Amino acid sequence: MKITALYVYPIKALRPIQLETAELGPQGILHDRRFMLFKITDSGELKSMQIAHYPQCGLFSQELDTDAGIIRVRYHTPVTPLLPKHEAHDEPLEVPLRPETAGLEVLDVNLHNSPADVAYGLGDPYDTWFSACFGFAVRFVYIGDGKRLVLGNVAPQASVQQPKGWAATLASYVPGGVKADETPTWITFTDVAPFLVTCESSLQGVRNYMEKDGDKVEMYKFRPNIVVDGEDEWSEDFWAELLIKGERRLVLTANCGRCSSLNVDYETGKPASGEIGNVLKRLMKERKVDKGYKYSPVFGRYGFLADGELKVSIGDEVEVSKRNSERTSFAWPGLA
Repeated sequence: MKITALYVYPIKALRPIQLETAELGPQGILHDRRFMLFKITDSGELKSMQIAHYPQCGLFSQELDTDAGIIRVRYHTPVTPLLPKHEAHDEPLEVPLRPETAGLEVLDVNLHNSPADVAYGLGDPYDTWFSACFGFAVRFVYIGDGKRLVLGNVAPQASVQQPKGWAATLASYVPGGVKADETPTWITFTDVAPFLVTCESSLQGVRNYMEKDGDKVEMYKFRPNIVVDGEDEWSEDFWAELLIKGERRLVLTANCGRCSSLNVDYETGKPASGEIGNVLKRLMKERKVDKGYKYSPVFGRYGFLADGELKVSIGDEVEVSKRNSERTSFAWPGLA
């Protein structure tokens, strides 16, 4: 097999950046999901913004300018605008890749029941710019050196057995967030693991499920990090480990349960109309194959780099170095 695409998302939930070459590390592709947006609710609490619930996130593109050390973000006004015109809609925002955190407000943020041990509010001009583009109050958050604990059975060293419950899972961790008998596994603002691997042949499987317009279902809607050309469709369900360039192991521990983000139209900032707005529905008929996801269909596998770092490019060789005899069962408190 070969790598056919690489994606990074420095700011979670916005449009992906497609790469020719990527640096892989323990916390994913370099720069992946270090920033995130949170809506300020009427009560003042911070609500995480993900594209499934805030489809207008699809109107924002981002690009890396590593020479300048910035992420350049642009808002793309749809043909039918969602908001009254604002000057921010035409002005790109430049975000430092590695903001200085001294003096920044420290925030309590929680994603999928795994809070960050530290996260920083970047304040203005970032909050003001994003708030103007979304039409409601937004906080722009940087995780910096902060960490989130990998819960349930998703970490490579975790038991593959379904945990007894959230309370029992959390009780097995010492106060610092490290499981008493294990080396800690941590993530940034990725959902539950540093990498998501998807397969070209399985994308074709999804297209075949569609009644029409199947060829319009694009891989970027599935928000992967690494795409491979694969074996037969859905063969990745049983992949336990990939060997990349014959050098590093990517341990695949859990399936990815899909949500309504698949139905988002990135050009309108709304759920898509017609058949392309039914991708999740079509997938649900065929792909509810994980007992840990009672209501969600599966597409792709979550992974962890076993050791060290690795630079990869499109076209690099990948082989399946270990397979499971049966599908894994996802377990994560509040998500399973």
